[in-house]
This record gives sequence, structure tokens and C-alpha cells, in this order.
Amino acid sequence: MPALLHKNALVQCAHPPGQGQPTAVSPKVSVSGQPIVTQTTPYKISGCSMPPPTGGNGPCVTGTWQTASLTVKADGVPVLLVTSSSICAPTGTPMRVSASQQKVQAR
Repeated sequence: MPALLHKNALVQCAHPPGQGQPTAVSPKVSVSGQPIVTQTTPYKISGCSMPPPTGGNGPCVTGTWQTASLTVKADGVPVLLVTSSSICAPTGTPMRVSASQQKVQAR
């Protein structure tokens, strides 16, 4: 089972050193002392190296999540997992989770 995603998990866009940070967290639920993140929370991307048009279609500015836990919710919203799929705008590339807590897992 994959681990739940929390506020300070290392999330990156596909273009290093682009870093993603959640714009909100679920304050009622914590893992490893950090609030978790739910599927409806967009991520703000900073530091993306994808060049703007005409050299590319970047940089990544935001990321959203397409999938989340099928069984665990916080405030009625599915929680994010380290395996959740995502997409960045405007590039259309995914975010990836490089590091997160591993104690709490879900499906």
C-alpha cells in the first residue's frame, strides 16, 4: 500500500529543480506530525527549468491531482498518496513525489 502525502513531502515537476508546494492542507489530520494533503488541493510550482515558448511550453506553474485514495478521506475529500497521478500546467507533464513519510498507508 502506498503512503499518504503530507505538507512537506518532496514533490517536483518533471523539470528539475521545479518544486511543488500545496496551497492548502487538511489541518484536522496529521501524519508524522505534519498535516496531510487532499486531492482537491492544487500545488504551486516554483523553479521549473522548462523554457517558455518558443523554446518550450513552460515553465510549470501549478499542479493538480487526478487520482487519490479510494478508501481514505479527510473532511469528505480523498487523501493524496505518493502514487497519486498528477498534471502540471501549462506543460501537461506530471509531478512526482521524491520523498514522503512512510508510516501511514492507504489504498
